[in-house]
Amino acid sequence: MAFDRSASATYLTAQLARGFSRALQSRAAKLGFSAGQFPILIELWNEEGLTQRQLLDRVDVEQATMANTLARMERDGLIERRPHPQDRRAQLIFLTDKARGLKSEALEAATEADEALFEGFRRFEKELMLEYIRRAIDNARRLDP
Repeated sequence: MAFDRSASATYLTAQLARGFSRALQSRAAKLGFSAGQFPILIELWNEEGLTQRQLLDRVDVEQATMANTLARMERDGLIERRPHPQDRRAQLIFLTDKARGLKSEALEAATEADEALFEGFRRFEKELMLEYIRRAIDNARRLDP
């Protein structure tokens, strides 16, 4: 019996995530960041001076992925690390002026990506889908050990 991909939420969600990532990637590249860096930028636009651990908790990625992404962001002049005043092992992460200046254009690019992928949806359909996605994410988080 063949696996029916169109009936698998796991398969479809992975495809949807790739679609949103591709839609943002082309727009983000023009601005000087990657789609994978976008969640970190959002967290730092909301609150600078977070530790890597705090970012890990908020963005929910693997430690190695976070470390590599932050290294690339530092290399590309988007973040700077400063010593933590109480914990010698930790560093606080701050945006550079370059990254702060990207905020409005980056958020606009993300909105454009969303609009492109929700083209043809009625407003209530989009709102329902977003609600269902949030609910599924909450369920997935409860499954994590």
